Amino acid sequence: MAVAHRGCVVAGFLLLFFLAGCKARIHKLALKNETRFVVHLNTFGFFTNGSLDVSLLSLRLPEQLVNYSTYPVGFSLSRSRVSGVLSYTAEETETCPLTLTKSSNNEPLILFLIDINSLSVNVKALGDQDNILQAKMKAEKPSVKDKGERKRRDAPPPPPAQPNNNIPSDNGHEPTVKPQKLNENNNEGEAVNQKKEDKTEAKKEEESSVQLGKTNQLTLALDHANGSYNFSFHIKIGLLAEGLYNFNFHYCQNMLPGIDLPYSFTVEVTEKNPGGYLSAAEIPLSRLYICMAGVFFTAAMIWVYTLMKHRYSVFKIHWLMAALAFTKSTSLVFHSINYHFINTEGHPIEGWAVMYYITHLLKGALLFITLALIGTGWAFVKYILSDKEKKIFMIVIPLQVLANVAFIIIESTEEGSSEYALWKEILFLVDLICCGAILFPVVWSIRHLQEASSTDGKAAMNLEKLKLFRHYYVMIVCYIYFTRIIAILLKVTMPFQWQWCYEFLVEVSTLIFFVLTGYKFRPASNNPYLQLPQDEEDGEMDEVVTESGALEGISKVKKTSNGRDRQRESTL
Repeated sequence: MAVAHRGCVVAGFLLLFFLAGCKARIHKLALKNETRFVVHLNTFGFFTNGSLDVSLLSLRLPEQLVNYSTYPVGFSLSRSRVSGVLSYTAEETETCPLTLTKSSNNEPLILFLIDINSLSVNVKALGDQDNILQAKMKAEKPSVKDKGERKRRDAPPPPPAQPNNNIPSDNGHEPTVKPQKLNENNNEGEAVNQKKEDKTEAKKEEESSVQLGKTNQLTLALDHANGSYNFSFHIKIGLLAEGLYNFNFHYCQNMLPGIDLPYSFTVEVTEKNPGGYLSAAEIPLSRLYICMAGVFFTAAMIWVYTLMKHRYSVFKIHWLMAALAFTKSTSLVFHSINYHFINTEGHPIEGWAVMYYITHLLKGALLFITLALIGTGWAFVKYILSDKEKKIFMIVIPLQVLANVAFIIIESTEEGSSEYALWKEILFLVDLICCGAILFPVVWSIRHLQEASSTDGKAAMNLEKLKLFRHYYVMIVCYIYFTRIIAILLKVTMPFQWQWCYEFLVEVSTLIFFVLTGYKFRPASNNPYLQLPQDEEDGEMDEVVTESGALEGISKVKKTSNGRDRQRESTL
């Protein structure tokens, strides 16, 4: 337990460290000296009237001469060909997506090609488009005539004519000087109005909106300052274009073998749906988690009632199972609150997020420890673990800490960061190792019961326990197989708006597994796992056969150690 305590402390510090950079659905990614030819920025499910705001704050390209017309640089926004499956197949990754001239299956594909030579961004809209693009368009070069008109318009007005102060007045007095204040005020008013008109025209140019279904090629303005390039755009999703979109950055030169040119960029991405900041598949999750939390809490209360009812048959492992059910319910409550604030604010509230991660860590540790203890038969039929069983816990507990650290890092970092994919693979691998490790105690218990049933005189009782452990082994395998493989396959084949069913199936399968485990190892008097004969004589009396006629037709009543009477027909 000391190992588990130290692991939880380490995970807590890492939790607080990584949570500071969590931005949830309002993303800001800064990469320096990156060499990947494609950076997956985000995947988001858009409903009708959903919006995508992208602001490239800074882009610094290598100083080496690169033919950007052959190997372009830019962004791509593509809708998945099949909802849940990535847009590009293995064959398409051999070519740079920015060089495509048509979209497969007419799926919407928008390409943003950055041209640093002309300081412009060429936009190509491929496939069936129903989106609206709003961005600052590149101004066309004015003609000679336009230049002349602009020059005359910008020229300062001529000074007003000076009045003749030497003209004598009618009454013979000295002439008076007339004030020129009125003309100065008029000139200042005209200058202010001219500035307002210029600002209005510039603002209109920056907020130009274009229907991409009608226009397939556009040119946006690319600003250059202090050696970096920047631009921004806004996309509104139409009725026919809703779906699951992938937003990527491409540097096609690095696709060539042996070429790793470093580049750096900082980008801000904000995705929204009409109901909030959550993706289409995540909108129902807040309600789903709070409902499942109520179901798990109800199941935990029923389990506690069962323990109190059969308190003389309760072991410590039963209370550990109750703690697992309550921790699972609490974790789901904080998970629901976390998603609620992400949907309304665009980012999680750190306090609620920390509580969710803590309960998630405790739930994962309790789950694997409880399953491993049940598999070893601890507290049921023995109170001492063997050396090899202790080694299993020495492996599972640190791996669970590592899995929770990986989960926290994945949740608190952007998808485009280089360590995101690495920690995601680590989480998947460690989770599978933990799932496989808890099967070993069950297999050892089954082997022990098989040997015991063939050596001692309690074959019937050992065979009942053997049957129960075999059922438990099948339950664990089915739970792991369904939650880790089947549910994921269902997720990538479902429509984008129904992918929340993946979480629903995982939670329901977890509930079923908890209920079946509790039923199989319940502290009831009729549980064959807990039935032990009172002494050796009771076991031997079943084998007695008498030839006395006085005992014919008489049945024997056997009383087990837990107080339940069981009647057996006499074979005489």
